[in-house]
Amino acid sequence: MGDAGSGLDQGALVRLAEDIKQVHAMGVEICLVVGAGNIFRGLAGAAAGIERSTADGMGMLATVINALAVQSMLESVGVPTRVQSAIRMEAICESYIRRRAIRHMERGRVVIFAAGTGNPYFTTDTAAALRAAEMECEVLLKGTQVDGVYSADPVLHANAERYERLTFSRVLRDELKVMDASAISLARENQIPVIVFSIHNKGAFSAVVMGDGRYTLIDDQE
Repeated sequence: MGDAGSGLDQGALVRLAEDIKQVHAMGVEICLVVGAGNIFRGLAGAAAGIERSTADGMGMLATVINALAVQSMLESVGVPTRVQSAIRMEAICESYIRRRAIRHMERGRVVIFAAGTGNPYFTTDTAAALRAAEMECEVLLKGTQVDGVYSADPVLHANAERYERLTFSRVLRDELKVMDASAISLARENQIPVIVFSIHNKGAFSAVVMGDGRYTLIDDQE
């Protein structure tokens, strides 16, 4: 969304593509799960009176738009990609097939997963944790609006505490609003560490991959 207020901002897409290209150039295998808050949120649609399953379906379709936009921008900077959707739409992208996705990554392609899990009532956070488990990822990185996990929304609460490291259990116990509970539980069950960092900081992705920069690490280590 960038500075556009809604929809797609070219500057934001270019910066995102360059950040991903940096990490891809390190030889890191990357798969992405995209949300669609810049276009349509299922919960917002449900609140407006649209039946929840229908609203979630609309949100999943919106993620396909974002996935295709990210794909186009990545390929414009020389990064090979594939988009796989949990909802079949062969005219514009592949359907999600686990083994095919793994093969794409082995061949150096960035795989972009669209349409969430393909089911209503599940967020793209849960889709990210699910795909991370299926792809046997070493880590799940969430690029978000803030540079880590806070005790409260730092935009609304100036005294909110920022955490450098947390356990899955504490995130669930304290109901910290970083990812939904099903995503955190899935990551814990499959022993996939979660790193939360700001998507707005240029170069943050590569910095985090190198162990630098500002982020919060969530794992099982006390």
